[in-house]
Amino acid sequence: MQTALETDSRYSWIRLVITMAVAVIANAGMWAIIVIMPAVEAEFGTTRAEASLPYTLNMIGFALGNFALGRALDRFGVTLSLILAAIGIAVGLGLAIASGSIVMLSAAQLVIGFASAVGFGPLIADISHWFVRKRGIAVALVASGNYLSGAIWPMLLAGVLQESGWRAVYWVMAIVTLAGIIPLALFLRRQVSEVTHAAAHSASVLRARTVGLSPRALSYLLGLAGIGCCVAMSMPQVHIVSYCVDLGFGAVAGAEMLSLMLLGGVASRIVSGLLADRLGGVRTLLIGSTLQTLALFLYLPAGGLVSLYLVSLVFGLSQGGIVPSYALIVREYMPAREAGARVGFVLMATIMGMALGGWLSGVIYDVTGSYEGAFINGILWNGMNIAIILWLLSRSRPRTVAAQPA
Repeated sequence: MQTALETDSRYSWIRLVITMAVAVIANAGMWAIIVIMPAVEAEFGTTRAEASLPYTLNMIGFALGNFALGRALDRFGVTLSLILAAIGIAVGLGLAIASGSIVMLSAAQLVIGFASAVGFGPLIADISHWFVRKRGIAVALVASGNYLSGAIWPMLLAGVLQESGWRAVYWVMAIVTLAGIIPLALFLRRQVSEVTHAAAHSASVLRARTVGLSPRALSYLLGLAGIGCCVAMSMPQVHIVSYCVDLGFGAVAGAEMLSLMLLGGVASRIVSGLLADRLGGVRTLLIGSTLQTLALFLYLPAGGLVSLYLVSLVFGLSQGGIVPSYALIVREYMPAREAGARVGFVLMATIMGMALGGWLSGVIYDVTGSYEGAFINGILWNGMNIAIILWLLSRSRPRTVAAQPA
């Protein structure tokens, strides 16, 4: 059968490797703003909340880009979407380099975030068409490209930041983006056949009947849950560098903790992908959300350098599989031909949660003078996420169609 030959094939795995390489490059703009945040705060003389605005606009753009570029992927294919997005990233970086105020930088980050989104939801949706039996691990690996980018680029760019300033960091990123993404995109021109799409549609219809919700209702429910979990997730990821500067450990230590956190997230995503192939997306999401809550509690007593390194690693190991689980749930229960738009919508909601959480944490810091309240705020939001997933799990029935192509 053509579907069996086309999915989980040797070409599928080659495509997976290329896709991961693209994701590592495309997602760099999402993490660079975190590294340069203290330098931006010092240059423009802003408050911590104001210095968080470029990140917030970056994540709003990233969220919108996941949905818009996901729809473009469904219509035009991944190659054209990647090439246009690479040009968009470079344009946004150029605008950031030329910015003379926090407002201009925030506007530039909106462009960077929008275009960088092509390396997340759209790539996850694309690779999901090429796997059936190993879809969980394939999606997890592509999603790990986002975290690998966050683990690699802050470390590489920290030296450039110290020696030449944050604008030099953005020049390097612009060159790497154009030279890396465009050639790799040309290797991804092949598309799945109509036979594979038809088989995927049939399987998703059967699964949707087990949960008793329409695709639209399920999308909204997952989006609300995603906002909750990612408000919680954003506190350590967005503010760990600034937190370390406040404690006197320096920005380099904070960048190392961020890299350690995200490397732990890569391991977590791989393990979660393996679990998802056995347990399904909903149960895997519940496990990750519960572990993330426990890890956030550990930050409250941590204040020393060693303890922060350890807790950052634990946090990364706890929460890495959460966002890919949303994409897997979408692919299990929604039409394959709408994968780009449906995955993009749900991931847009999770990223909006990251943007909201990053800003809220800055506001709470400005009001209270510490990050303790921000950690508690994250724990409460994550509780809402867990409640929604438990309700969804109570509505679900056994995955009797798991072996069918999707």
